[in-house]
Amino acid sequence: MSQLSAWDHPEPLALDTAPLPEYGTGSLADLLPTLAAGMGVPGLTATIEELTAADRVCVFLVDGLGWEQLRAHPDEAPFLTSLLGSSRGGTGRPLTAGYPATTATSLASVGTGLPPGAHGLPGYTVRNPATGELMNQLRWQPYTEPRPWQPYPTVFQLAHKAGVHAAQVSSPAFQHTPLTKVALSGGTFVGRLTGEERMDLAAEQLAAGDRSLVYTYYAELDGSGHRYGVASDTWRGQLMYVDRLAQRLAEQLPPRSALYVTADHGMVDVPFDEQHRIDFDEDWELRAGVALLGGEGRARHVYAVPGAGNDVLTCWREVLGEQFWVASRDEAVAAGWFGPSVDERVYQRIGDVVAAAHDDVLLIASEREPKESALVGNHGSMTPAEQLVPLLEVRS
Repeated sequence: MSQLSAWDHPEPLALDTAPLPEYGTGSLADLLPTLAAGMGVPGLTATIEELTAADRVCVFLVDGLGWEQLRAHPDEAPFLTSLLGSSRGGTGRPLTAGYPATTATSLASVGTGLPPGAHGLPGYTVRNPATGELMNQLRWQPYTEPRPWQPYPTVFQLAHKAGVHAAQVSSPAFQHTPLTKVALSGGTFVGRLTGEERMDLAAEQLAAGDRSLVYTYYAELDGSGHRYGVASDTWRGQLMYVDRLAQRLAEQLPPRSALYVTADHGMVDVPFDEQHRIDFDEDWELRAGVALLGGEGRARHVYAVPGAGNDVLTCWREVLGEQFWVASRDEAVAAGWFGPSVDERVYQRIGDVVAAAHDDVLLIASEREPKESALVGNHGSMTPAEQLVPLLEVRS
């Protein structure tokens, strides 16, 4: 049972206190459309006003590099820290990831230029309305056909069609995954194992066209944060390596280029005690009326048994409402959590109840999700530590 019964809680958090992502002006979904529009790709609009057009653009996405975590570690990341100001010809600012602040959702937002309510990857795990099963959208399990799930073209596909040299430089393991297909495909994919190889090849791909749009990716910072936390020596060591990679790429930029370093989400370390880790599998109040538990520990989709949605919403607000923003599907959609609108095909993928963590807490599921429940670093919600990601610029 929860640590606090319903009558021990003050009023639940008001939904209008949730800091919404800056869809349309300063979110990850706005980045590539702004950059590609600056290269003359038709059908796209530049909505991040301060970004100046360049003929060749590279986006280096570091998984798990939050704005707040970067600013807290200047000694480990001197090069990236220097980009927070204007000393190198660019200005650093934060973007918001989008809700939820999780990898599959954010990568789809980056690649399609659309918010989650449109591209349709609104969580780590969501219910597939056609089968009634939970689908892991990062691992794409159980398998479902990618194109009906996310039917929109990527910005890379639009750029390639417009004559821009488009390329993705990443791990070979990602080349044929469904997530890559729906979120990041278009043009040329080049797989390289090491970070140094990716930086060198990204610079080569930039120089391959008079107009180039290149994406490269590094995942291990996120893995270190999940396993050891962002307060760990391992995470700080990874940040030092990322800093060297970014500088290596920046020093190889061909003429008329712009490099943008960004991320998919930040991260929060959550203590291992019952106060901070509420176990759904051990809590009869939270389980009552719930058919499926989706999402992740800080961004839950809750699917109720038929007819129980209102009761589940009431219970979750009473039990968790001081620590989570708890909304019905319609409330979350109307509030704009998933973007200005939600496509019809996406609506039923969202939970009947949506719960986003406010405090440094997790709603774990120790039996259903043993690996996820053991993570030190976590993300997904709308707090600044998770939502804010850097947008750092270097120009040649």
